[in-house]
Amino acid sequence: MFCFYIIELISAKFFMDTDILQSLAHLDQSGNAQMVDVTHKPQTVRRAIAVCEISMKTTTLDAIQAGNVPKGDVLGTARLAGIMAAKQTANLIPMCHPLNLTSVDVKILLDENIPGYQIEAEVKTKSETGVEMEAMTAATIAALTLYDMAKSLEKTMIISNTRLIHKSGGKSGDFNAPKGEYCDI
Repeated sequence: MFCFYIIELISAKFFMDTDILQSLAHLDQSGNAQMVDVTHKPQTVRRAIAVCEISMKTTTLDAIQAGNVPKGDVLGTARLAGIMAAKQTANLIPMCHPLNLTSVDVKILLDENIPGYQIEAEVKTKSETGVEMEAMTAATIAALTLYDMAKSLEKTMIISNTRLIHKSGGKSGDFNAPKGEYCDI
């Protein structure tokens, strides 16, 4: 989907396809990126859930679970970092609107099959625009913080499968990722 968007954006700008440019609210008439004007959109309850995974050696996983990591509370610190990150999304992603978040919940779930952790971030607001990017930012930063906290034990940890699994509210309605190969939470 993202690749299609980039190709469409490049094609529209290169060929100045006005039909495509007009259909993309985040582009001005010249094809330049702009923040979408949400002034006249109604406020609705918005909710998004994003997940990602971090895999590691079982020795690293065991040390985290036992609380034997030199930097301290790995999971607690990663959870708090995810919450803080959701609140900073508009400062990190240029076209994201600053939002008044009403709830941010980050769960870090042990998954010995990976081996590692599944990270789930749920974000809510009552706003004119959605919180998908805030949820994905929270999950990703929690994973990066977990990596940072445990990198003295292992540098080969892998962060992967970051994805949106649920979105509700707003004009486009609800989205639920299909259960299966890429989404099993």
